[in-house]
Amino acid sequence: MSTVAAKDYWGFFAGEAKRGHSPLYERLALGIRETPELQVLAARAKKGQPPANILFGAVHYLLLGGQDHKLADHYPSVRPNARPDGDAFPLFKEFCGAFERDLLALIETRVTNTNEVARSSMLYPAFDFVARETGEALHLIEIGPSAGFNLNWDRYRYSFLRGAKAVIERGPRDSRLHLSPELRGDRVPPLAEQFPIVANRIGLELNPVDLSKLEDRLWLKALTWPEHAPRFARLDGAIAEAMAHPQRIWAGDALELLPVAIVRELPPTGIAVVYHSHVTYQFSVAMRSQLNETLSTLARKRPIYRVSVEWNGEFSPSKINEGNYPINIRLYDGQNEPVKRTIAFADPHGGWLEWRG
Repeated sequence: MSTVAAKDYWGFFAGEAKRGHSPLYERLALGIRETPELQVLAARAKKGQPPANILFGAVHYLLLGGQDHKLADHYPSVRPNARPDGDAFPLFKEFCGAFERDLLALIETRVTNTNEVARSSMLYPAFDFVARETGEALHLIEIGPSAGFNLNWDRYRYSFLRGAKAVIERGPRDSRLHLSPELRGDRVPPLAEQFPIVANRIGLELNPVDLSKLEDRLWLKALTWPEHAPRFARLDGAIAEAMAHPQRIWAGDALELLPVAIVRELPPTGIAVVYHSHVTYQFSVAMRSQLNETLSTLARKRPIYRVSVEWNGEFSPSKINEGNYPINIRLYDGQNEPVKRTIAFADPHGGWLEWRG
């Protein structure tokens, strides 16, 4: 990555952190933007992995694991009662120098297994939309499920809020996890009284998370932004639900596994729904094209719905604070070019939903 490109990248991430309500990561990203040696360190991430997420995750992992350093005072997830004094960046730079070997062991091997379970509150209205449109049971295939939290979406309790009032409530009251997204705009998603029927669930994951391993659970926590206390609480609930209701997650290249899952695993009745959230930003242009072509080819045998929640902005310094996350639905019918329908916009961490219908 050239010097200019690196500055653009870290400036972009600082904008993402600002939008995501993480002053710490915003400050650190801006500091790294002017510090070539830290850019080089982050660039040791595996090919296709986002350097910022991996570097920040590695530092957070060591701090959560008990590495003692003054930098921890700036991480509410590590020292919630600390009163940090001064600028965090010099301490961050010092930490990276002092523990470079430990950081590299993580940076060079780990991947962004981020699995924000609150994104289920984005996916649920889309699944409901497909079920109401087709009247059929759903065969769900998730690309990049990480630990599989969003495969368990219908085991969570939902309260869609306007102000402090719940406008819509759905799901089991005894769930280990309660999601409460804010509704924005003047529309309300027309959710059916009952969840759609789910006939099959399959995850396709290049790097599955083994929740039985402490280090994998700690890495999931390390990828969560330090100031986001509610996300840590949700993560604990999602882990408990996933361990109680483990899902089928196939290890391997999702683009290679997808035809096998649809052709060999799904019965002829019911509607196939392939979905992904915050995944294809790691795909190359060729991989995105392959996914579209694969779905178009498979749809010659049966219709396939595609649900996606992905970045819809431009990577440009001039538009660093713009962009959104639409909830899109496409129907592949094997004949016509799939038309993208945007049913809502949402917060990247599942905090709010603006229904468009």
